Amino acid sequence: MGTAKDTPKRAVLWEVGDEGKVRCGLCNWRCVIEQGKLGRCCVRQNIGGVLYSLNYYKVCSANPDPIEKKPLFHFQPGTRSFSVATMGCNFRCEFCQNWQISQAAIEDGQIDGQAISPEQIVDAAVRGGCKSIAYTYTEPTVFMELCSESGRLGKEKGLANVFVSNGYMTTEAIDFARDWLDGINVDLKAFSEDYYKRLCKARLQPVLDTIRHIANETDIWMEITTLLVPGENDSDEELKKLADFIVAKAGADVPWHISRFHPQYKYAGSRSTPIGSLERALEIGKEAGLHYIYLGNVPGSKAESTFCYNCGAMLIERIGYTIGANNIENSRCPKCGTDVAGFEL
Repeated sequence: MGTAKDTPKRAVLWEVGDEGKVRCGLCNWRCVIEQGKLGRCCVRQNIGGVLYSLNYYKVCSANPDPIEKKPLFHFQPGTRSFSVATMGCNFRCEFCQNWQISQAAIEDGQIDGQAISPEQIVDAAVRGGCKSIAYTYTEPTVFMELCSESGRLGKEKGLANVFVSNGYMTTEAIDFARDWLDGINVDLKAFSEDYYKRLCKARLQPVLDTIRHIANETDIWMEITTLLVPGENDSDEELKKLADFIVAKAGADVPWHISRFHPQYKYAGSRSTPIGSLERALEIGKEAGLHYIYLGNVPGSKAESTFCYNCGAMLIERIGYTIGANNIENSRCPKCGTDVAGFEL
């Protein structure tokens, strides 16, 4: 473990404003922060007219995971990814599965963790036999300083880097990361402005802009996840619009993960997503023309595995986060020769 630091880390992607204010350019809130005040994420502070990261020296989670847990199914399948997180988030999702660490700085001003240097993160990933570093569990945009330094060092050691993100970063932040960021899973939580405003305290359009930018302006491999919340974002009409958007603006090859909701945090009194709702969403995705659709949080489902969209052959068999078989040959279906979308398959 590193030695705790007494001073915060100077932030990236900000500019000086008027009267000692600063403007953060990391996410689409683009907070204008007065001296002594915090940004919306509550982990970035204007100190004397300079923006600082308060969570750089506060790593709250660091451990290996299956890459499939992110979920990334078409990126280095069957490998382990060293998962890193700090506290903080720029959303307020009422159903957050990691609310204890994502919302603590917001609700209680709490930023716990240990000082773990980028060098130590990379060394731990290599020692653990990981092929990548994942910046996950909370929103990686709000600890971009640690991500970027670890990411660049990791690339030098042959490691890939992946984000698990709500997609609210600015295009400047995406372009800042594109030299070292290899993969990303973006949460497209719904296709409704009302849903984002009411349940996430955010907006939909910036997420759509992020997806378009990554798909069309970068080489970063992208997969998309939608958590299906009963009665909130599971109507046929909304799911059709969402699936059509992915096909039209990101491409039919972008994998779509439809994840089952389980009650937690402020939605603890709700109900889990019916399996029938997930299966209906899968059919809507197929009708829209998506090539790769998966059901998440449904252990044992056939829809955890990858099939050739052309001939239906089983390409990768998954049982939970475990690969049962990988039949892909030279990034192609062994039966019909159709290319399989992905990076380092």
